[in-house]
Amino acid sequence: MINKEILQKLPKLKLITIRSTGFDHIDLKECKKRKIVVCNVPYYGENTVAEHTFALILSLSRNIHKAYIKTIRHDFSIDDLKGFDLKGKILGVIGAGRIGLHVIRIAKGFGVKVYAYGAYQNKFIAEVLDFKYTSLEELLKKSDIITLHVPYNKSTHHLLNKERIKLIKKGAIIINTSRGAVIDTEALIEAIDKKIISGAGLDVLEGEELIKEEKQLLYDKNKLGILGNLVKDHILLSRENVVFTPHIGFYSQEALERILDTTVQNIFTFLSKKPQNTI
Repeated sequence: MINKEILQKLPKLKLITIRSTGFDHIDLKECKKRKIVVCNVPYYGENTVAEHTFALILSLSRNIHKAYIKTIRHDFSIDDLKGFDLKGKILGVIGAGRIGLHVIRIAKGFGVKVYAYGAYQNKFIAEVLDFKYTSLEELLKKSDIITLHVPYNKSTHHLLNKERIKLIKKGAIIINTSRGAVIDTEALIEAIDKKIISGAGLDVLEGEELIKEEKQLLYDKNKLGILGNLVKDHILLSRENVVFTPHIGFYSQEALERILDTTVQNIFTFLSKKPQNTI
């Protein structure tokens, strides 16, 4: 956390450039007071995270994870491995921002009908991509697949809580590549155990909020330790119908290059007195 205490130790600091989109770990009010410019990387992984979303969807829809577990146990039967087609299903996208729209574009290639819920609605894009904006309640009731692409803040904390999860269409699957705490973990476990949902694909877990920048997972051993301890004994991960990846939705060669390129550009544009991507 870059807070007032740290900033006081850096009286000559003029620029903070962060290698992420989120900036809730920066005290912007104190930076503004000290006339410190703060820049972020607003776009780098929209298609990257969207592609990973479909990797998780397909792992569940075609029982790829379950099949892998069976084969390493030398069980090559196809019992319990019958999947389902995506074509004709309803995909509910919670958060139709840049990542959500990439998910919708990919979904149309599978012949999926899409419902979307979000604070901002672009009717023109909805017409072009052929999807429907709807209420959260209707989306939960009608979707066969629900995927979350919202930022984490006070309004999205436990966005899917016990009451809302009860609305979900029986047998649906949930995908989360945003932030762990947008889903109430206890409610999710209960929904799996009671077969309200048939599976979950998770790239994030509740408790990860200590990890503010994805790049910390690459270079900060302490943050890796936090994630490791979180994963090790997590009750969700013992379920065969839960597919988990360790926060790698952002992690492609191209996305990393975009992060680095934009960060370097942020520094050079600041030095040329034309700062970009300022917060």
